[in-house]
Amino acid sequence: MIPALPLSPQVFAILSALIEERTGLQYDPNERELLADRVSPRAVERGFDSLLDYYYFLRYDPDADTELALLVEALVVNETYFFRELPALKVVVSEVVPKVIAQGRRPRVWCAACATGEEPLTLAMLLDEAGLLGQVGIVASDISGRALTQARSGAYRRRSLRSLPSGVVGRWLEGDENGMRVAPHISREVEWLQINLVDPKALSALGQFDLILCRNVLIYFRDRTIEQVITNLWQRLLPQGQLLVGAAESLLRFDVAFDCEEQRGSFFYRKRGS
Repeated sequence: MIPALPLSPQVFAILSALIEERTGLQYDPNERELLADRVSPRAVERGFDSLLDYYYFLRYDPDADTELALLVEALVVNETYFFRELPALKVVVSEVVPKVIAQGRRPRVWCAACATGEEPLTLAMLLDEAGLLGQVGIVASDISGRALTQARSGAYRRRSLRSLPSGVVGRWLEGDENGMRVAPHISREVEWLQINLVDPKALSALGQFDLILCRNVLIYFRDRTIEQVITNLWQRLLPQGQLLVGAAESLLRFDVAFDCEEQRGSFFYRKRGS
């Protein structure tokens, strides 16, 4: 294990600000040692023995974007599992999606910041159960290329499988408690993309959606970044489109044009003024 390079309060301030600017991820002063532990291996691998020099490289070097993408892999938290916060997904499948189909349109759903992909794959399984899978376009994205590589592989270990309902294994997952693989007819229905949620230009290329899921992600951002991200997401929603965040997250304190609606115990944010 590579020892952490020294990270003074002054260097922490500029380095953490740069990381937040480029990725949205925030680090408070009491997390200075944590940041040093995560950044140091990348700095050493690039040949730096000072985090100040590494900061200047990230800020000014022509290759900074490539290096930042590699650094992100050391910073992101990919904590998710299949069938997480299931009641809201059931509402999506039983209420949100059928209403769009009834209008004669093919719904587009985007799972933003999907980590290793358990959420969009769960959604695909539920749509398959309802006989709707082939009628819905599912896009899933994350900032981490490594996470998306695993998602595309469809292979998962025990930590991702800790909350499986009965009937899932053998129908949509094959394997044992130590590792399983997603059925091909489920995996191929998801389009995987590497997207940074604080990059509006990258988001604009996605088109627009009837529903965006951005769950258990905003907790890693400061309020100013949250407002930036949800504004970006608002712009990607069709008129009357809906945004679903995590059960412990709320957008009510932010000045963004959404109306909060309860649907069978889950809260959805509908785009206002469209």
